[in-house]
Amino acid sequence: MIESSQNIDVKQLNSLALAYIGDAVYEIYVRHHLLAKGTVRPHQLHKAATSFVSAKGQAKVIREMLSSDFLSEEEIAVVKRGRNAKSGTVPKNTDVQTYRYATAIEALIGYHYLLKNEDRLNSIVQFAIQFIENEKGV
Repeated sequence: MIESSQNIDVKQLNSLALAYIGDAVYEIYVRHHLLAKGTVRPHQLHKAATSFVSAKGQAKVIREMLSSDFLSEEEIAVVKRGRNAKSGTVPKNTDVQTYRYATAIEALIGYHYLLKNEDRLNSIVQFAIQFIENEKGV
């Protein structure tokens, strides 16, 4: 985890800022997972990573988390803030609702990353990776 001398008030941070860092953190976890599985060719890595980091895949994951009581009340509040954030951009390859749910999971990941809740962050990412792999039949 990157150490910083500056304190960030995570609970007051804009949901889109949480999603911004969460997107990068999730991407690193996915890339590490794919390398650990033995995927090394760049084209294969990119193609495999797409199913994990796509808005459609992320939206499915967060919906599953919400329906399975995986999240705490505090986490649900973060997810709702992320889902309701207005980004000002229109997604090209997906509908607005799917995009907002993807933003919600990225905000949740960013929230735990910035709070240095490594155990919970790992649990959330592992849930996401396993869910997507089960959907793909991997």
